[in-house]
Amino acid sequence: MWRIEIPSRFSSPDVDLFLKDINRYGFFEKRPLVVTRAPGRLDLMGGIADYSGSLVMQLSLAAAVTVAAQADQRPVFRAKSLLVKELEGRDEVEFFLESLLAFRGPGAGEKARELLTKDPSTRWAAYAAGALVILQREIGASFSHGVRLLIHSNVPPGKGISSSAALEVSVMRALCALFGISLDGPQTARLCQMVENEVVGAPCGIMDQMTAACGEKDRLLRLLCQPDKLKGYVPLPPGTEVWGIDSGIRHEVSGADYGSVRTGAFMGYRIIAHADGLPVKELEAGHVSIDDSAYKGYLANISVSRWENFYRERVPDTMSGGEFLSRFQGITDPATSVDPEKIYAVRSPTAHPIYEHQRVKNFDGIAAQRPFQDEHLDALGELMYQSHESYGRCGLGSDGTDMLVDLVKKAGKNKGLFGAKITGGGSGGTVAVLGRRGSRQAVEEVVRRYRRQSGRSSMIVEGSSPGAVPFGVVKMIPERP
Repeated sequence: MWRIEIPSRFSSPDVDLFLKDINRYGFFEKRPLVVTRAPGRLDLMGGIADYSGSLVMQLSLAAAVTVAAQADQRPVFRAKSLLVKELEGRDEVEFFLESLLAFRGPGAGEKARELLTKDPSTRWAAYAAGALVILQREIGASFSHGVRLLIHSNVPPGKGISSSAALEVSVMRALCALFGISLDGPQTARLCQMVENEVVGAPCGIMDQMTAACGEKDRLLRLLCQPDKLKGYVPLPPGTEVWGIDSGIRHEVSGADYGSVRTGAFMGYRIIAHADGLPVKELEAGHVSIDDSAYKGYLANISVSRWENFYRERVPDTMSGGEFLSRFQGITDPATSVDPEKIYAVRSPTAHPIYEHQRVKNFDGIAAQRPFQDEHLDALGELMYQSHESYGRCGLGSDGTDMLVDLVKKAGKNKGLFGAKITGGGSGGTVAVLGRRGSRQAVEEVVRRYRRQSGRSSMIVEGSSPGAVPFGVVKMIPERP
């Protein structure tokens, strides 16, 4: 049996419940443990514009992934997930450290991916074991002993609220605590993004990992994704509240739609660079570097007027990958590649981050207005609806999320609901809802109507908690007989 010796300065019912699991499963030897915790996130504004340099505004959720870690005298990485069986996966994995740490230098992430994802039933382990590979490569970390991890999550997977980032960050913080590695919040987020991009093979931006690492309870994290400039925090406007409503449609960042839209945006940026005559250097096949002093490589730095008046007609609605590569050689995004056999939407994915960055800046300014009035709440809601429609133009909508947004609109401000939009990578997942504080009953009615009309299950996501870095490390020790 274990007990908490050094708690977090934040109260955490899920850590208390996790202690019961630790005592129940008998997974650990009778030696001290470290426990870390990282929350999921609700994407209020910014979403898929993060990889194009937009400002984003994110809320760290109450739901979190909790990890207990212990040194193992054997040279192995052993991990057990308490959720995976529900997803029809295998709940325990073990790898020799030697096999993981053999991957060094360029290509280490991709080689580790082959080992960690070849069995679909244990693919989840890549999010955890990948941290060892990245820590070794990026900061030269060495591991003098093995590790055991017990993982619990109440961030539902496939809902678009970053269960993967919460897992990566909580494991990374646990390993750092166990091996005496010092990382700040942004460093943690960068390394975890590498885990997801390279070891897992999902081309995500950094906003999810940054929120899981650095989020603050009940405050919106403001992140300028160029690449990861933390711009501070802002409380939700007085008298407002946000909720997430699950569409019941599984979302995956690694899905084809998200990857295609991201690739289309970078194709558009490459075409814009060509129109401006910027110097281009070919790298490996299908990738280039661009000397861009004006926009620094980010679509978000292009003004709306410049886009409309100069670039819009130069960027085609769609383009085949083969034609693009023959004319423009490649893209600057290291996380994706252009498939010569595929037809890509280009104009809408390129336009989205240009407009979204402006919408988020407007949202940020309006949210800070004092006194905050209903007209300001109306304006914030309208920006969310515009963002949602832009997702749809990119091809990242879904019938479920569109229905939820429409039901929120129909409920309207008479029921205390002012805005809604799809979150994160789109193509299903969760819809973020903005309303007056105390309007949960109206949100529940939206869920009831959605269940009746769609036939899908749904749930409400709410509440907030701190990110992994402010939460810190809980230390547990075995109780004496």
